[in-house]
Amino acid sequence: MAQRQQWPVLTTYDQQHLGRIALPLGGIGAGTVSLGGRGDLRDWEIVNRPAKGFKPRNTFFALYTKTREGKTATRALEGQIDPHEYEGAFGSAAPNHGLPRFRHCRFEAAYPLGQVILSDPGVPLDVRLQAFNPLVPADADRSGIPVAIVRFVLTNKTSSVVTASVCANLENFIGSDGSNGKPSKNENVAVEGSTTDGAQLRGLLLRSQGVDICAEQWGTMALCTPSQGDVTYRTAWADLSWGDSLLDYWDDFSGDGRLENRESPGIENPQASLAVSVKVPAAGTREVTFLLTWHFPNRRIWSPKPEDSLNCCAGGDCHADPNRVGNYYTTQYLDAWDVATRVAPALDQLETDTLAFVNAVCQSDIPDIVKEAALYNLSALRTQTTFRTEDGRMFGWEGCGDKAGCCHGSCTHVWNYEQATAFLFGDLARTMREVEFQSATADNGLMAFRAAVPFGRTNEWSGAAADGQMGCLMKLYRDWQLSGDDDMLQRLWPSAKKALEFCWIPGGWDADRDGVMEGCQHNTMDVEYYGPNPQMGTWYLGALQAAEQMARHVGDVRFADDCRHLFNIGRSWLDEHLFNGQYYEHEVRPPLDNAAIAPGLRVGMGATNLGEPDLQLGAGCLVDQLVGQFMAHVCGLGYLLDKRHIQTTLRSIMKYNFRHTFVDHFNHLRSFVLNDESALLMATYPLGRRPRRPFPYYNEVMTGFEYAAAVHMLYEGQTAAGLKVIKSIRERYDGLKRNPFDEAECGHHYARAMASWAAILALTGFHYSAVEETMTMSTLKGEQFWSTGYGWGTCEQSSNANGVAIKLRVLGGSLKIRQFSLSGTGSCSLANTAHLNLGATLRLRVRNDKSKRIPK
Repeated sequence: MAQRQQWPVLTTYDQQHLGRIALPLGGIGAGTVSLGGRGDLRDWEIVNRPAKGFKPRNTFFALYTKTREGKTATRALEGQIDPHEYEGAFGSAAPNHGLPRFRHCRFEAAYPLGQVILSDPGVPLDVRLQAFNPLVPADADRSGIPVAIVRFVLTNKTSSVVTASVCANLENFIGSDGSNGKPSKNENVAVEGSTTDGAQLRGLLLRSQGVDICAEQWGTMALCTPSQGDVTYRTAWADLSWGDSLLDYWDDFSGDGRLENRESPGIENPQASLAVSVKVPAAGTREVTFLLTWHFPNRRIWSPKPEDSLNCCAGGDCHADPNRVGNYYTTQYLDAWDVATRVAPALDQLETDTLAFVNAVCQSDIPDIVKEAALYNLSALRTQTTFRTEDGRMFGWEGCGDKAGCCHGSCTHVWNYEQATAFLFGDLARTMREVEFQSATADNGLMAFRAAVPFGRTNEWSGAAADGQMGCLMKLYRDWQLSGDDDMLQRLWPSAKKALEFCWIPGGWDADRDGVMEGCQHNTMDVEYYGPNPQMGTWYLGALQAAEQMARHVGDVRFADDCRHLFNIGRSWLDEHLFNGQYYEHEVRPPLDNAAIAPGLRVGMGATNLGEPDLQLGAGCLVDQLVGQFMAHVCGLGYLLDKRHIQTTLRSIMKYNFRHTFVDHFNHLRSFVLNDESALLMATYPLGRRPRRPFPYYNEVMTGFEYAAAVHMLYEGQTAAGLKVIKSIRERYDGLKRNPFDEAECGHHYARAMASWAAILALTGFHYSAVEETMTMSTLKGEQFWSTGYGWGTCEQSSNANGVAIKLRVLGGSLKIRQFSLSGTGSCSLANTAHLNLGATLRLRVRNDKSKRIPK
């Protein structure tokens, strides 16, 4: 067996910290099944919706061993059941609770790579379970494959050959998604064929003859192996009472590690089992790999109306169903077996490229806690939080409930915070900008902050969010800069201009055009603010800055000048009137009456008494008050307010909002932090004057807001404070208390938590403009990761008497560059634009404002 590249390990979880771990295995927009901390597969969320806690019946991996002396052992390939699962009305309710398991277990991770290390004194083999789904920046298709790749590395602890067999068992649950539907006339078919490169692939295709082909739960699954070895299978288990179906299977497999098929006609959800038998040499290793693939094409709209689906799909035309939007990934494959036949020959390259990405991040000279926060929250992109419609566009819930998506519409005021999509998968980010400006923005410039699906469908949600709309303008600028796509900017600019002009309509956010939002401002706190405040104010200033730059590029000079004027007077007013010497406050200004508020601005979740509005921020020190400045730093738009005020405000946020313990903290809403955990509170009132009813979430803690504040601290050089905040978050997601791959807010796998990716940008000082073909990094020692959404790689710096030597490598995608700068040191301009593709290396030397190429 060829020596495989060792997987990196960023975090190790011991046996006491496994119970909550569930690492999602699945592609972007393709659904996931999660690898549990003890090696089980849980949360089968592959059927178009969340399904927390759904684990198909009798679904597990098992190992059989036989030594030269004839001693046998059979175990489920899992660690011990966590003690909290012992008790139940009828004994333990843990799935497959009666199976013997390995005595010792630990979990190692560097997302998307998960490893479970199993050992037992009664088993002659140690086992390393390795599971992943490909994740390759700038390649959304190869990062969106509906597959869980599970490999078992068997290591012989003895001095003689051990016969071993690894068996995968999976219920054919097609027809059910964990909460709706049921199997009907399902069947498992043995398939032995060739992959696209002619290699052998053996396994089982799981399908249904009874489930409606237009049902959301209809589709196919495949369980197969590309491994060499003796393969046996069962297309069904024996149909026996009193749990004896499991007994019959266990007796069969533990007898010799091989399976004898069973016939069970009439079983609606037959069990599929696939075993691979191998010989493991003395003190040697063997591998057994399984591919679990799926194909469920009938995704529904945000809020389907069942009556609309009646009698619409005669003849099996599922596309006629107005409730259906479909899945992009199912347009790329015929069925689950087709997925397997195409993945198997590409498996080595998919793993190599995924490892290249993870290693590039893990080997960067930045703190591990930042790498962990950035990488592990990428999992949200690959859960049911996100999906791609058949045309390839990406949409997202805010997060996931246990059984359904939570808060629909790619909510702008939530998705504004996340930075992972743009910097890793720029093509997908641009589809979201198309939705925002071409589909969700009305002729008058009102952008619905919850978009309809599919693209172009009439939007039933007509409310506008001040922060959401302004943030989208900044994201358009960011994505234009990263892509250099002038055609996109020209295409979307008319709507973008209207979206900013919407601020100035009568009764609007800035009806008097003074650069300050005073009107009715619905926002991410799910209420309306009335009067000037720093949170909406900085989003607005950032949007004005971004719009000015875009307007100048398209030749709209007059509009650009207007934006510059409003920016200048607006920033001066906020600094003069809202900064109290320690932080920025909200000046509450009640509207005259509802007639003074433009249509679409008052969503109805906030104050009912406009004469004395409650649910306001007021004099609070808000964790998120400078969010527009956070985004401006990400975009390279410079300072929006006085730099000294900004840095003082961040120190005040740390002083007043960071708590080392919550034992004595009162919170009347949701608790995402408890007891002796540490966190940044949403808001405090250190100067008094707390409203009787502040905005709803002021006593809560939410990681996405914490990351935005922490990253901003990093940008401002307040590194110790920023890292302290990030460390406190990740300590709460330690496997014992919470899942390290599921930072929740309004639902699991919350999109806002992907703001954590920006910590890498802040610490490395990375900024790239494809428009100007320039890259900037901070002057640092060692090697750093960089990514633009279209290319990625590493930048290595080494200082000497002649300046700083730069080694810029492209590990994926491509890069155009004609100038490279080191902040505080200097820059290097190339005579001609360098077009760097995969594998290219560019060597430069940067001196203080002078540099030259280093010859290869």
